[in-house]
Amino acid sequence: MPDEAFIPLHAIKGRGAASRLAHRFESEQRSSYDDGWGTLDESQAELAEAPPLQTEVRFEDVKSVLSANDSPDVPFDRSLNPYRGCEHGCIYCFARPTHSYLNLSPGLDFETKLIAKRNVAQVLREELGRRNYRPSQIAIGTATDCYQPIERELRLTRSVIEVLRECRHPFALVTKSSAVEHDLDLIAPMAAQQLAAVYVTITTLDDELARKLEPRAAAPHRRLRTIRTLAEAGVPVGVSASPQIPFINEDLEHVLEAAWEAGARSAFYNVVRLPWEVAPLFKEWLQVHYPQRAERVMARIHDMRGGKDYNSDFATRMKGTGPWSALIAQRFEKATRRIGFNRERIAMDLGAFRPPGAQGQGSLF
Repeated sequence: MPDEAFIPLHAIKGRGAASRLAHRFESEQRSSYDDGWGTLDESQAELAEAPPLQTEVRFEDVKSVLSANDSPDVPFDRSLNPYRGCEHGCIYCFARPTHSYLNLSPGLDFETKLIAKRNVAQVLREELGRRNYRPSQIAIGTATDCYQPIERELRLTRSVIEVLRECRHPFALVTKSSAVEHDLDLIAPMAAQQLAAVYVTITTLDDELARKLEPRAAAPHRRLRTIRTLAEAGVPVGVSASPQIPFINEDLEHVLEAAWEAGARSAFYNVVRLPWEVAPLFKEWLQVHYPQRAERVMARIHDMRGGKDYNSDFATRMKGTGPWSALIAQRFEKATRRIGFNRERIAMDLGAFRPPGAQGQGSLF
């Protein structure tokens, strides 16, 4: 990335990334430069007049929807994501590099060119009905938010939950969206049978910071209201105070206190992760929004990552290493212990599972 970049702020309003960063598989990368003929000024003028980016939804038919996971630092072994890409536009999202495999940019393409798995419910039904299938809690929305704005129209996440309800299959989902409330008619009865739990991510209570970090996600106060609504409906609710970014979101204790007051009873956190293209995108974001503290932020991230932007080692990638990582861990442990989080484990009933019948086939029971 050049030392100076022209970025029309009106064109990226409501977006997390500041550019269509070339993905790591591209054979060519181009950048503008002044050739003395005024062409750079002309191209910048064209960019300045460009309209705001619009969201584009593409559809795909997938062959499988359940992803197996054997990472020792992840508390689930099965996950499902109805969408690729995420309109919430969180600049720190570790899933951004997955767009590279689609020959799309992990930058603005990740949050403007979305892929919807339109046959997700049908394929899930087939996978749950296999003779050798054994139930295990399914984590929904672990890579991209399962309740991002397009869910209101497409309702793919709802179709997934409908299949899980039919099969009495346990699941947990994580979201930054208040749209999860629309599916309370499905989630609350399943929660009463120990088949459902919801985790709401609250990175900060600072509205201005949240608009920069997570531009199209629900506002922090709205997420707190969602926690309260879920808890009052009897749904076990947890809060994810992730990611923790040095010198950016410094209100960890306040987030935990507010989430507890709203009804959350479990909590966890991770530190910021910058794999592959996320690192240059995050650095660009720092230069756009917080140029005066950009070097300090990256220095502390390097302290937690052995001098690098990122370390993918299973033992350290979620929490980091070093004094700064230890300080965040101490703050979290002291706050959760003082407030009362994590005293009860959310238990799921795996014994209630029953395989789905053939599509269109009724049940006698």
